[in-house]
Amino acid sequence: MLTVADIIEALTHTRPTAPQIISEAAIDSRQVIPAALFVALAGEQQDGHLYVNDAFRRGAQAVLIEKEVESQYPIIDLRNNKLPEVLPSFDQPVALLVVNTLEALQKIAAFWRRKLNIRIIGITGSVGKSTTKELIAEVLSQKFRTLKNVGNLNNEIGLPLTILRMTESHQRAVLEMGFYVPGEIKLLCKIADPIAGVITNIGAVHAERAGSLEAIAQGKAELVEYLPSTGTAILNYDDPLVRPMAEKTQASVLFYGLNPEAHLWADQIEGLGLQGIRFCLHYKNERLFLRVPLIGQHSVHTALRAAAVGLVEGLTWQKIVNGLQQGHTQLRLAAVTTPTGALILDDTYNASPDSVLAALNLLDELQGEKCAVLGDMLELGLYEEQGHEMVGVRAAQVVKRLITVGERARIIAQAAKRSGLSGKMITSVDTVEEAIHVLQGTFNKDDVVLVKGSHGLHMEQIVYALEVEK
Repeated sequence: MLTVADIIEALTHTRPTAPQIISEAAIDSRQVIPAALFVALAGEQQDGHLYVNDAFRRGAQAVLIEKEVESQYPIIDLRNNKLPEVLPSFDQPVALLVVNTLEALQKIAAFWRRKLNIRIIGITGSVGKSTTKELIAEVLSQKFRTLKNVGNLNNEIGLPLTILRMTESHQRAVLEMGFYVPGEIKLLCKIADPIAGVITNIGAVHAERAGSLEAIAQGKAELVEYLPSTGTAILNYDDPLVRPMAEKTQASVLFYGLNPEAHLWADQIEGLGLQGIRFCLHYKNERLFLRVPLIGQHSVHTALRAAAVGLVEGLTWQKIVNGLQQGHTQLRLAAVTTPTGALILDDTYNASPDSVLAALNLLDELQGEKCAVLGDMLELGLYEEQGHEMVGVRAAQVVKRLITVGERARIIAQAAKRSGLSGKMITSVDTVEEAIHVLQGTFNKDDVVLVKGSHGLHMEQIVYALEVEK
């Protein structure tokens, strides 16, 4: 278990006698549990230094601070990266004063990770990271004690917090790595030191911040560039921006996809609606027919990624298949039935062109009168108009009725109309509240309704309103 001595050694290269165990790390004092490390971050909205004493009251064993604070417990100044000659008793909680609390958190996480004999699998890409992480963890858990990011703790703060949850008993960790700006994944790799890296795909998610698709690909490639020669890069053969990453890594490469040129590939794919997917998996001279509880034909790529990691980590096919069939991994999309019997596909966590197209493809597999409620897709940068138009064209092929929410989503409506969907069946509104007003009381038991948009629109409110309407 991580101790106060480990924390101080990570920051000063000197190990004191401080065996007190640290249970986990937190940046929100309300989430502090007994024996936790509280990291006071000075953010734009909130300054964690205001909650140091609250963290102590909740049982924190140590806190990291970068400002002088009033504390009921001793403060040890580590700003020169050295231990003071006179130390307080570690029988009580302590505050550790450092130059930068975020950098200190990252340094502690990197130190702790390297003390543990654990193999880490990193995952990045534009769409599908979280579901891929969950399914890989399901597969690896068939043989190993496996840790994974909780929720979307996948950035320069969340990933170190996850690493500090590792113990000596963990054998594998599956860590999602988010990308917003160049250099971010390289930083995460330096902290996590992955032995294998999975790239899902490259799309126009966060293009507003990252720039072009090529810039996004370059940023994602930092994962495979980091891998050692003893590692493995697991790459999407079907993605023209991912496939060339094989030339950027010294690690072994395992391609997956729907092309027989890939090492691990699938065909005979059949969507079973909300009952999952069926496909034939090929690897070397082996062929397996599988049915897995993942929703939508696009999910076969998710299954291939998880199977690839299982192969790399030495699992038998039986254990890999058992993991794929667990059925606990469909994180984002939920099926909700309204009081009138209509089926609502709640996919409101977030939206990008690729993920909306995948959701529309799933909708196309289902029986019933189909309606899509689609909101703005944010942070697409130069791809904003193109991305929304692509969605509008596909929506016209799938749905009988379309409701768009937000200014950008009007591009979806316009493209759908140009593609043949009757203007009488298209409604564009500016807000979620207007959408609820338009939609309530309009669905019956034969209707299937997809609700999807960027998280910032809070379109889950639409699902809730439809679910509870009388």
